[in-house]
Amino acid sequence: MRRHRPRGISIAEGCRLMGIARSTYYDRPEKAADDTAIVEAIFAICDGFESYGYRRVGAALRQQGFVVNHEKIRRLMREHDLQPKMRRRFVATTDSDHDGPIFPNLAKEMVPAGPNQLWVSDITYVALPTRFVYVAVLLDAWSRLIVGYAIGRSIDARLTVAALRAAINRRRPPLGSVLNRVGAGLIC
Repeated sequence: MRRHRPRGISIAEGCRLMGIARSTYYDRPEKAADDTAIVEAIFAICDGFESYGYRRVGAALRQQGFVVNHEKIRRLMREHDLQPKMRRRFVATTDSDHDGPIFPNLAKEMVPAGPNQLWVSDITYVALPTRFVYVAVLLDAWSRLIVGYAIGRSIDARLTVAALRAAINRRRPPLGSVLNRVGAGLIC
């Protein structure tokens, strides 16, 4: 029926004329492949691309003309131990080998009993499609709320000072509050 159905006749009408249920038409896909052919194709894909998971393998199989469910691909890959090899890239974001002063950690033993007694800060980067931006954040250690932040294109003292100024203007901390950064400490 698939190959010889005249134009203009729907699948439902063709099945009615032939006296079969419409579900029979959908019973078998156009190109069904046995498991050995699929497994051989999966092995070939995984040999060329070791980090491909079941989604990428499925896309490659579809490009080759196989009609395969993603669950079957996962099952076959698991049965034949074709799990992707994960390549984790390490990116050093901190330079701990510097000539600058290292300040004592004033908050090492400190447990805040209320807000604005201890602020902690850090700087990180956010990868955008075309570049990086840097974010300096200050948290209240007691409430875990962000008390100040700043975003900039370069990582320098202006970024951290802008975040500190935003926090001070927003919270007005009392004298004696401690601002701590990993490996550094200041008394406000």
